Amino acid sequence: MAVWDDLVGQERVVEQLTAAARAAGATVAAGRGGGPAEGANASLMTHAWLFTGPPGAGQVTAARAFAAALQCTSPDLALGGTPGCGFCDGCHTVLAGSHADVKYVRTDGLSIGVGDMRDLVLRASSYPTGGRWSVILVDAAHRLTEAAANALLKGVEEPSPRTVWLLCAPSVQDVLPTIRSRCRLLVLRTPAAEAVADMLVRRDGVEPETARLAALAGQGDIERSRRLAVDDQARTRRTEVLRIPLEVADIGGCLAAAQRLVDTAKADAEALAETQDAKESDDLKAVYGAAEGSKAPRGMAGAVKELEKRQKSRATRTRRETLGVALLDLLGFYRDVLALQLGSTGVLANEDQRQALNRVAQAGPPEGTLRRIEAVLACRQALDRNVDPLLAVEAMTVALRAG
Repeated sequence: MAVWDDLVGQERVVEQLTAAARAAGATVAAGRGGGPAEGANASLMTHAWLFTGPPGAGQVTAARAFAAALQCTSPDLALGGTPGCGFCDGCHTVLAGSHADVKYVRTDGLSIGVGDMRDLVLRASSYPTGGRWSVILVDAAHRLTEAAANALLKGVEEPSPRTVWLLCAPSVQDVLPTIRSRCRLLVLRTPAAEAVADMLVRRDGVEPETARLAALAGQGDIERSRRLAVDDQARTRRTEVLRIPLEVADIGGCLAAAQRLVDTAKADAEALAETQDAKESDDLKAVYGAAEGSKAPRGMAGAVKELEKRQKSRATRTRRETLGVALLDLLGFYRDVLALQLGSTGVLANEDQRQALNRVAQAGPPEGTLRRIEAVLACRQALDRNVDPLLAVEAMTVALRAG
């Protein structure tokens, strides 16, 4: 399976990246005595790329596929084959996360610090050790602190001849102008529900009707659609969230719904931590050679403290992400309500909730639905400003009741 097969509904992006990877291969061949690269093709490749698009569209997937194509060593390339075969050692190790010349950067916390970025810039100044290119993929470039972004700018301004930066962010506005002006921009689009459903059927063996409903409910987010299709718990949590519009008839219902939503987010974070934190702690003890019941080796206490700090930050981020998904589900619900109130005949994202949608749509005017949508958006903004989650969600549910 080619590395590009995981990109759903992104034909234009795949075409651009394939052409760039082919031009990059010609550059490497020219440097190794394989003949000069053609000038027209050379302009297709650059040292820094910025992948943007709506949540779940596949920015990181596209960047990872491009990294694999840059390292592709398929013998078919000499015969005009497409870079990114998916089977050679270069493609396989990149996709598995074990390629020595591909650094994948993803923070567990809420931001990427300047210390980590300086290390990356230093690494970027060297030539690849065994691969064709040295690739640095930054999963969440919008999470860079101001100091970290300035450090990154140094690396992007003065790139090594064989280094490629791949930055991923929700939108171009989330990246400093000085950085984005030095990157080639690729904007991914929201994939069609039909394309996502087809992928779920082909790759995950999901029943066609289940895949269709999951693709609609995922609202263009491929990973969210996959979870809804294969994970019973994800479907149950979504159903509970979509009960909220029917439970805010009084203040008691508003507060109870808010508490349940926040408790669910906390439980999800704790469930993730229970397995991941324990494994990280065991791995740290193994590195320091700590025996069961014995005194901690020298230097281990500081490492444990740093690990606990990172785990706490990750738990906070997980709670926010879970609440964010719930709020997106609510936005989709009220958008469908508004569509029904305005007489739209298009397909609804929450087709499986048609009865509840009709009930809410008949209970008030479109103006009230718009105010409810604004309340959900205001809750998202409050969470981004570090407002206490319970207070933010309670304010939202009370506003949903008022309409």
